[in-house]
Amino acid sequence: MLKQKTLKDSFSLSGKGLHTGLDLTVTFNPAPDNHGYKIQRIDMEGQPIIDAIANNVIETTRGTVLANGNAKVSTVEHGMAALYALGIDNCLIQVNGPEFPILDGSAQYYVQAIEKVGTEEQNAMKDFYIIKSKIEFRDEETGSSIIVLPDENFSINVLVSYDSAIIPNQFATLENMTNFPTEIAASRTFVFVREIEPLLSAGLIKGGDLDNAIVIYERLMSQESYDKLADVMRVPHMDANQLGYINHKPLVWPNECARHKLLDVIGDLALIGKPIKGRIIATRPGHSINNKFARQMRKEIRLHEIQAPSYSCSEAPVMDVNRIRELLPHRYPFQLVDKIIEIGANYIVGVKNVTINEPFFQGHFPQEPVMPGVLQVEAMAQVGGLLVLNSVDEPERYSTYFMKIDGIKFRQKVVPGDTLIFRVEMLSPIRRGISSMKGYAFVGETVTCEAEFMAQIVKNK
Repeated sequence: MLKQKTLKDSFSLSGKGLHTGLDLTVTFNPAPDNHGYKIQRIDMEGQPIIDAIANNVIETTRGTVLANGNAKVSTVEHGMAALYALGIDNCLIQVNGPEFPILDGSAQYYVQAIEKVGTEEQNAMKDFYIIKSKIEFRDEETGSSIIVLPDENFSINVLVSYDSAIIPNQFATLENMTNFPTEIAASRTFVFVREIEPLLSAGLIKGGDLDNAIVIYERLMSQESYDKLADVMRVPHMDANQLGYINHKPLVWPNECARHKLLDVIGDLALIGKPIKGRIIATRPGHSINNKFARQMRKEIRLHEIQAPSYSCSEAPVMDVNRIRELLPHRYPFQLVDKIIEIGANYIVGVKNVTINEPFFQGHFPQEPVMPGVLQVEAMAQVGGLLVLNSVDEPERYSTYFMKIDGIKFRQKVVPGDTLIFRVEMLSPIRRGISSMKGYAFVGETVTCEAEFMAQIVKNK
């Protein structure tokens, strides 16, 4: 189990805004456990804070715009991508204007600053959302789609396609987030020459230039029109018959545009609010579909707020029934744990296979066999007892006893043929032989019951 991370220290970056042209400074600060990403407009009265989540996105034209009431912040995606890719969970971002500075149009300066100040581990556990089945979002009008599939880590494939002779089709892949600084971070934003005039008319890209964007000239226009655009971009006149990239710096990679789209996807999905484990396949992505998908993922997470542990019956257990019998004093018919499949410093996962041969089914109930809720809690407590006993020397010399049970909820009945999976975690370190724990029982992906309980470790006489 990984722990949450934040910055070791604050850092600031300054530059002009891509859309406003204003001189801006953004400061990234450490934040406490479970804080998430928050953006503070320090130039506004009351210094309002915006939660950096997908539901607060109000605009996706040439960038992601977050808002809380009158407070708005745009062009946040590059900074968000750097935080997410480098595994930072908690950060307070302060900015003195309505957008983040565009810098060179990439995320590399954010990454370099984060690596310079460093990160530190926090006490809270990192709360991954694990993708267990295919989730898909499609925009039939644009042909864009984002699909997420089960995977052990977070990885991403991006495919872009334009009506352009310069970049008709490109793809980019990132298999491991540790490669983000070297393979993705330096990829710059891009714009087509044909888009410049409409964007300027819309009041955007006032700070755009060849130092912070790749400009692509891929449709012939008259020399006169091309010269006018060159004047707007404050660059020398060029030959209108020469198609290609217009850059001060050469491309970092031949597929830099696709890599930048991948960067944007990471930045927009950082607004889901939880890191995910899954493989993203994005076809013709853009900020609009990225945000719609992020919102769909937030709904998915709310529906499965507590996720069942992954379980494969083919994997060898961490503790089999024989080892369990060495640690627990329970015997038939009250040994209610069949195996332990995972154990960490402060959590444990156990399994109970429910069969029709359980003796309690004779009377509970003959015509409709249902596992008693109290026995589900007892089984959960036995799993918790194994977690506690695993932390002491000579565990065979100790027993655990209930002291208190709180917050019990039964959500679904358990019947013969079900496999109960228990996940129990410590709520606080063991003190004076007293442990507080929270447990959940699952059948498949559904929570059947939950409870908090306190137990005491007692040395056997």
